[in-house]
Amino acid sequence: MKRLLIANRGEIAIRIARTARKRGIYTIGLAGPGDENSHHARILDEVHAIDSYINQEAILAVASSTGAEAVHPGYGFLSERDTFADGVRDAGMLFVGPPGEAMRRLGNKIAAKELATESGVPILPGYFRRDATDAELREAAIAAGFPVLLKASAGGGGRGMRVVHDPDEFDAQLPIARDEAARSFGDGSMMVERYVASPRHIETQFLADAHGNVAVLFERECSIQRRHQKLIEEAPAARAGFDWESMRAATIRLVKAAGYVGAGTAEFLVDATTGEFFFLEVNARLQVEHPVTELITGLDLVAWQLRIAEGEALDLAPRIFDGDRSAIRGRAIEARIIAEDPSRNFLPSTGLIKRWVQPNHPNVRIDAGFEQGDTVSSFYDSMVAKVIAHGETRLDAIDALDAALADFHVLGIATNIGFIRDLLADIEFRSGDLDTGFFAGFLERRPEREIPLQLGDLVRFSTAGGGVSPEPERLGSPWETADGWRGTRSRHP
Repeated sequence: MKRLLIANRGEIAIRIARTARKRGIYTIGLAGPGDENSHHARILDEVHAIDSYINQEAILAVASSTGAEAVHPGYGFLSERDTFADGVRDAGMLFVGPPGEAMRRLGNKIAAKELATESGVPILPGYFRRDATDAELREAAIAAGFPVLLKASAGGGGRGMRVVHDPDEFDAQLPIARDEAARSFGDGSMMVERYVASPRHIETQFLADAHGNVAVLFERECSIQRRHQKLIEEAPAARAGFDWESMRAATIRLVKAAGYVGAGTAEFLVDATTGEFFFLEVNARLQVEHPVTELITGLDLVAWQLRIAEGEALDLAPRIFDGDRSAIRGRAIEARIIAEDPSRNFLPSTGLIKRWVQPNHPNVRIDAGFEQGDTVSSFYDSMVAKVIAHGETRLDAIDALDAALADFHVLGIATNIGFIRDLLADIEFRSGDLDTGFFAGFLERRPEREIPLQLGDLVRFSTAGGGVSPEPERLGSPWETADGWRGTRSRHP
């Protein structure tokens, strides 16, 4: 593989390019509307304008015209579109991901649950028939007993998902969820399943080659979520409380039954009380949170994606391949830095990044899709960076992440950096006793700790410390951001 088209944007395009270049691969990129001068467009070897990151025909045309030998879809956009995987291979190129047939078996939640049942993998009780009618879904919800979870059968990220508590609410929410699913994924199919009030969200990272080998690279805890969107991820899980060997074995059975090749993630719901686990879905792609797995295993997952696409067999250390937990290297934790204002109900924030100063700390990795001078628009995902920290213990990793966030300064847009720091300091979070209900409880007990200072206070603060006072007209107002920028906000008990 000498020429790789990266069919994505932002931090994941940059992440893939970094590994590709280490392997001597020429990187070809895409620039959708508004991305002509974006960070990823500036650093890839060659970039071509397209009208949309989901226009399969246009992307395949670019790949063909540029002599690309392979296409890496990243995550989101076309990464789990079976027709795109098929189209790349039909055009004579390598698709850096699973075959289209495996996607059809696993990418659709309903098909995946059917395969899980056939493979002896536990699932939550519910109704998972394809093309289920509204009446069938309603009847199944009543039979299962409220509350139930109404879910889109395609896609993820909480889109098309609703917790429903009674039949009247079900009737109101179903058409809304269907419409949201159809707009987000091009598929309005829905399913319903028993709702577990405060479960843990545990996922397993796996690699599978074309020679029948499957390695499960331990698990990640993704229980810290807001509106079903992951906010903090860590590896391994924050605490025990489930049967790792059974979960690993279930993952392997499912992956082999699907004929899966490449990197992927199996997601499970774990009952925090009983420790029972239930299969949710497979993400047939690289995950946003893959860096925490890389830090605890020492592996480069993108490199392995490329190697597997080229036909190589897995060649991992025996302890990692066998799931021996003694092979885990410390603990890792990741925070997603989002362009949003937590003080205004997490309202998305857009605009010019006037200052961007990211930390350079030991044991901390930054995967960023933006730089100073870039513009955050409303057209794409609002995540601007990921900060990932590694430590010998979980608390070491948390403290390293917090220290890095304290030195991450973004001006011109609002971010959730200060909010994340408050979360990392929360005693319940630090205890590791987590479930998906954590976020709501944290919001209730979190005090208002940040108070914007007046400009005169800012100048006095700067000059009293012997520094030079900022020039507001040059820097931009420092309280335009909600990131806990030090020197412009005070904290009080």
